[in-house]
Amino acid sequence: MARFVLVPGGWHGGWAFDAVSHALKIEGHEVQALTLSGLGDGPASGANLESHIGEVAQAIRSRDTPAILVGHSYGGMAITGAADKAPSRVKAVIYVDAYVPDNGASVWSLTTSSYRERFIAGAAADGLNCAPAAHLDKRCRPHPIATFLQAIRLSGEWRKVRRKAFVAASGWDGSPFVELYERLRLDPEWDTHSLACAHDVPRLAPDALTKILLAYV
Repeated sequence: MARFVLVPGGWHGGWAFDAVSHALKIEGHEVQALTLSGLGDGPASGANLESHIGEVAQAIRSRDTPAILVGHSYGGMAITGAADKAPSRVKAVIYVDAYVPDNGASVWSLTTSSYRERFIAGAAADGLNCAPAAHLDKRCRPHPIATFLQAIRLSGEWRKVRRKAFVAASGWDGSPFVELYERLRLDPEWDTHSLACAHDVPRLAPDALTKILLAYV
């Protein structure tokens, strides 16, 4: 039995992985699909990137079994920081159309100008939380803007995780991950996969994503 810790993207909670979680559990694996602070049913908190990283690190340290860390979109920032804090507790890091930061990077620095404009517009009401776009699932919540703006602090220890993979979604325009995917394809330390769907991979291609994840058990 393997242990998966699933970290959703911006505005989403652990429910975004419901189909994937169910499929992994049927295969006999333990699954923790996290809802990070400020993104649950309660009021939005003053969370920042470091606090979200701490929540993921706490999850991987909560069991003796090494975790397979999976991060979608913004979740890539959180799994990188957590793996950097406890690389010996991580069996694999899998980025699902997600940011893969170097030290000092932020979502703001890594994303496209159109997403920066979306962040600014979304946070106009209170300057603290970025409202979800109208087309997203109604369960989505305003996302603490500090998590998009704060620079990540990394020692580089996360690179010691033996297995690293990137899953690209090729079926949408405006992706901030195209150049990253092309670069990682040439890196022998990384596995790369491509799925012909839009960005919300856990919900649009759960079966294909589950098949990929099971290869890292």
